[in-house]
Amino acid sequence: MKKQIQSFFVKTIYLITLLPLKEVNLIEKFIMQLVTKNLIIINVLLFFATFVFQRYGVNLIHYLGLHFFLADKFNFAQLFTYLFMHGSFSHVFFNMFAVWMFGNLLERTWGAKRFLLYYMVCGLGAGIVQEIVQFASYEMVLSKYSSVNIGSEIIPVSEYLNYMNTVGASGAVYGILLAFGMLYPDRQLYIFPLPVPIKAKYFVIGYAVIELSLGIVNSRTDNVAHFAHLGGMIFGFILVKYWKKKNF
Repeated sequence: MKKQIQSFFVKTIYLITLLPLKEVNLIEKFIMQLVTKNLIIINVLLFFATFVFQRYGVNLIHYLGLHFFLADKFNFAQLFTYLFMHGSFSHVFFNMFAVWMFGNLLERTWGAKRFLLYYMVCGLGAGIVQEIVQFASYEMVLSKYSSVNIGSEIIPVSEYLNYMNTVGASGAVYGILLAFGMLYPDRQLYIFPLPVPIKAKYFVIGYAVIELSLGIVNSRTDNVAHFAHLGGMIFGFILVKYWKKKNF
């Protein structure tokens, strides 16, 4: 328990110090825009709703999380609903912290409609990339077997596919970080524990490299969808470039 508290404390300090410099005055920083506020409210409410429904034997993540498209439980609506499901308090907290920190500025820049469109497109892109990565993994490994040992029992591969479930707004959040770096490349950020600020463009590039590296390494103990994060950044990059080309 002590280790978890320390880890949470370190992450909190890290995020609190990851502040855009020379952005807006302090009052404006804490006033949430409409879409940003509603996204945070919806995500937090649904996170706590998962516990309420679990008391009645209903697992919302099984219905709203993104299943592998070859699984019986998959449906296309999950490509959007999975964005509002989270697996832990720290998961939803840090995602929503980033939405507030960077999404608020993007919404002030773009307006509510464009920001919401961007958020959903990045989330959709992250889900699509995750499905592609899972399909590649399925073709290389699972398709060669008829059953899988999950520790407590051996189950058919067709049933195991339903265990491949993705949740979280992280793909959309990484898209937000990407847009921040593209729109404000020279904006300086303080990142704990670095003693000096770093430009947003280098921060975004560094994050992308880290996610790519972790995705390639693919540790068995790592249940983070790193390629989904990259998918959100890729779709975000394409959309921002398109808008700039069209002078939107």
